[in-house]
Amino acid sequence: MRKIIAITQVTLDGVMQAPGGPEEDPSNGFTHGGWAMPFLDDGLNQAIGETIAGEFDMLMGRRTYEIFAAYWPNQGDNPIAKAFNKATKYVVTRSLDRLDWEKSRRIDGDVVEEVRQLKASDGPALHIWGSSELLQTLIAAELVDEYRIWVFPLVLGEGKRLFENGVPSRGLTLVEARSTPRGVLVNTYHPAGALPRE
Repeated sequence: MRKIIAITQVTLDGVMQAPGGPEEDPSNGFTHGGWAMPFLDDGLNQAIGETIAGEFDMLMGRRTYEIFAAYWPNQGDNPIAKAFNKATKYVVTRSLDRLDWEKSRRIDGDVVEEVRQLKASDGPALHIWGSSELLQTLIAAELVDEYRIWVFPLVLGEGKRLFENGVPSRGLTLVEARSTPRGVLVNTYHPAGALPRE
């Protein structure tokens, strides 16, 4: 069985929308795109390098696919590009006619059931980068096995959040934590079932 690993950059108030650039996801009037970039340092690069080491496949929604497919195939020997281009990409979409990025596969039926079957199959771990709407669906279905949450020291006050209202109430176990020189907390959590009680 494969693990589903969510890799998410968030602000202190939980916003995960458009960390990489102003044009990444301006939906709902979001104007803070690129908020993560000033915090890029050797510590964050190390976390990224550890995450892309080894074999993995990718799960993503349509918007993330469009952003990634327009950028990463053209980045040459960049280590992230090489890892992403090598991975099989499973894309949840009913609207895209073509998936031109190499090794892309469509998921267009019952998302939860198809992802559950994919998770039960043989293969490497399935990474989810961004993909806020897809991630909400998988969190609600309790299909995420690991959260790698990189918390950036700023508050935005608006935007799509990692844990939106309505997600199941569940505990998480912190299995690793460290900070980067510029103050990003690199945390790894595993689901821990029902909320702990006294």
